[in-house]
Amino acid sequence: MYSRLDALSQMGVVPEWTVIYKKSLAVVGLGGVGSVAAEMLVRCGVRKLVLVDLDRVELANLNRLFYRPEHVGRTKVDVAVEILSRINPDVELIPFSIDVSGVYESDVFSKALLDHQVDLLLACVDNYTARMSLNAIALELDLPWMEAGVSENAMSGHIQTLLPGRTACFMCCPPVIVESEELESTILRPGVCAASLPTTMCVISSFLVQNALKYLIKFGQVSMHLGYNALLDFFPKTPLRRNPSCSNERCKTLQQKYSEWVEDNDFAERKQVQLSVETSINPWNIQVLDGGTQFEEKGIITESTFQDLSLSDLKNKLSALKRR
Repeated sequence: MYSRLDALSQMGVVPEWTVIYKKSLAVVGLGGVGSVAAEMLVRCGVRKLVLVDLDRVELANLNRLFYRPEHVGRTKVDVAVEILSRINPDVELIPFSIDVSGVYESDVFSKALLDHQVDLLLACVDNYTARMSLNAIALELDLPWMEAGVSENAMSGHIQTLLPGRTACFMCCPPVIVESEELESTILRPGVCAASLPTTMCVISSFLVQNALKYLIKFGQVSMHLGYNALLDFFPKTPLRRNPSCSNERCKTLQQKYSEWVEDNDFAERKQVQLSVETSINPWNIQVLDGGTQFEEKGIITESTFQDLSLSDLKNKLSALKRR
């Protein structure tokens, strides 16, 4: 079932795709972003997936992907295990129906991350309290994590990579609501429910998993912070640097540990494996040729064939080529 994935290595897109088969990840939050991200990871063939969410499936969740009407009332982690195990029974799934914001629950989750040797944590939660808890856990364990979110109006979102001590932690440049230490409920508008659009959530999920794959397999360019504005099709990229004056002491300790860390080691664009033209990969010996008159004489259409031509000349050339 992995032949189409292994082809990425044969084509030179990634150094070695099979690396992902040995990786363990945790997905916290199985809402519109997390549930789709978990499905993508399972289809990619990760070795193990720790799934965390306290909530049960509600009717309001059904405008998203993944969940169906018959799932209403069941815990999201139980439903996720049922669906994902059918998609790929080779992936080990470990469910936790807990709130990572709780003191006891965060200890349980931290132990699970260590026991299952999780390589990367994906945070798909919808509140700052949970993000703060995950930030503390990641710093304590020195565990790389990626965070994703979608705006209240469902028209924008973002992904962010956080490497403890190397990049900004969630407290290095906290949102205003976190810095002010106000209750999160103060930013909610009475009587207004947050919007949920499956298209936006799938875009953010795709970016998140793609970024995770690039980081774990080491190909392409990993995004430190990538935004998405659906109304304008705008994708801002913002580098978030670690803050030497971070309010989190553990973060400052890790900054000293990784004082010689070079950003290019984790975020620079990797050179793709050069593809050698072999019969097994390219049985038809298809080649990409540079444009030139020698190809036009043979009737081969190239980009240069049509450069700087008027409409009438273009029609005449197409007719001439057709007669050949």
